Amino acid sequence: MTSPDLLAQFGPRESMEYDVVIVGAGPAGLATAIRLKQVAADKGQEVSVVVLEKGSEPGAHILSGAVMDPRAMNELLPNWKDLGAPLNQPVTGDDVLFLSESGSTRTPDWLVPRNLHNDGCYVVSLSNVVKWMAQQAESLGVEIFPGFAAAEVLYDDQGRVKGVATGDLGLGKDGQPHDGFQLGMELLGKYTIFAEGARGHLGKQLIAKYQLDKGKDPQSFAIGVKELWEVPADKARPGLVVHTAGWPMVDDTFGGGFLYHLEDNKVTLGFVVGLDYQNPYMSPFEEMQRWKTHPAIRAHIEGGKRLGYGARAINNGTPQALPTTVFPGGALVGCDAGYLNAARIKGSHAAIKSGMLCAEALADALSSGRSQDLLAAYPVAFEQSWLKDELDQTRNFKLWFKKGKTVGNLMTGIEQWLLPKLGVQSPPWTLHATKRDHECLKPAADCRPIAYPKPDGKLSFDRLSSVFVSNTNHEENQPSHLTLKNAGIPVQVNLANYAGPESRYCPAGVYEFVKNEDGSDRLQINAQNCVHCKTCDIKDPTQNIVWVTPEGGGGPNYVGM
Repeated sequence: MTSPDLLAQFGPRESMEYDVVIVGAGPAGLATAIRLKQVAADKGQEVSVVVLEKGSEPGAHILSGAVMDPRAMNELLPNWKDLGAPLNQPVTGDDVLFLSESGSTRTPDWLVPRNLHNDGCYVVSLSNVVKWMAQQAESLGVEIFPGFAAAEVLYDDQGRVKGVATGDLGLGKDGQPHDGFQLGMELLGKYTIFAEGARGHLGKQLIAKYQLDKGKDPQSFAIGVKELWEVPADKARPGLVVHTAGWPMVDDTFGGGFLYHLEDNKVTLGFVVGLDYQNPYMSPFEEMQRWKTHPAIRAHIEGGKRLGYGARAINNGTPQALPTTVFPGGALVGCDAGYLNAARIKGSHAAIKSGMLCAEALADALSSGRSQDLLAAYPVAFEQSWLKDELDQTRNFKLWFKKGKTVGNLMTGIEQWLLPKLGVQSPPWTLHATKRDHECLKPAADCRPIAYPKPDGKLSFDRLSSVFVSNTNHEENQPSHLTLKNAGIPVQVNLANYAGPESRYCPAGVYEFVKNEDGSDRLQINAQNCVHCKTCDIKDPTQNIVWVTPEGGGGPNYVGM
């Protein structure tokens, strides 16, 4: 947020006005823009739409498995094949494996629960899909501003959202302007839509300001750590989808692996760990690295070359935790709200559908001459949608696993295999969460340290070499975007009580405890390494770390991820 002193010295900020301002050029934000333009054209109306994207280009910060259900894309752009959408590789097979330390058991096809069926889906690079969606949006007249980070929500004197301001450029580490300083710009809209992805920086503020989560379950998250490999041609099995449970998770931590064969001898693989894990010695990054050494996984990639790396927090997507998605002047779409189906390990179709539902409400509001009020038609439309039905069917998935792996596997089988065979599409019971992820961490004294093997540089790697292949870069002379409410807490509380979990839950080596000359400890923050996964903002046990937006264009530049 721009300080009053800077505004007084350099202001006022320039502003631009649009009918609709969208924050985030991911699947949800772009679907909102595309659908709004489509409906407006059908009505014979002109609607001005701008999309802000903090990455260097659309897709630069997009990270997902990804097996894509094309249902929403079929609705948004029915001729997507003719338009050249990069959905090239249909799923050709599903392997669901339970891993022991050295062996694996494949689930017979007839026993695979419906949530893990991928018939009709595609193995994709979601970052490539997003690049393509951005081209479709621009062809309809949508303006896209890459490299512009929305840093501040703007409100009118009635407390309604009236737009956003982009971050200032040219601030030094001390927060003072240097040569080339430039105030951020105000983007003002009749409505402002937030599509920042899971744990959105501004979405988090809006949820708190308008109490959008009142009466809802607490949001739950996981971290997904992902790599892209090129493998020898004799190992390529285009369209094969592999999901694993079991090892290396040694307790009741929620987690599992995925491995998908793309076209062109590419394999995308990764590991997901629920951020409600209890042991502070857990490292999701290290879990992923040792998972790759399992015979069932290394068989797919051994002899290949790692091309890319990334990490991202993801919603666990229970509708019980879905906040109210509208507020005066705007709405939340996609993972900024929490429309992900964790049981299916899919979110892009949900993001696209939520954006479409929001866009249709926007089109009606604008055609009626409305502005800055509640888009009440959006949540009503969601309640009547196939997306609501789908999320209801899997609403207990993550919550059963909170009761342990045995219970989780058993109840997933009952809810996603047995009940559908009996004609019951949605379970007749609903579970509820009570704790936030950061509240689940136990003191280090109550937990056993985990000894992770050293990386071999062939199958497993360290954090810094991984960050290198994520193409992450930040302008070094800028204020840290990883801020502390209290600088003393990391050492006095987190290190003392939890053995410094920051140094392990971060998948990019941002946080490390180092010794001062007098032998005392301090937390060093290597903000330039940050891949914008948001894990620290979620898992910090004292909620002392607050992730804010760095200068636009910084962060990872994912290629084919």
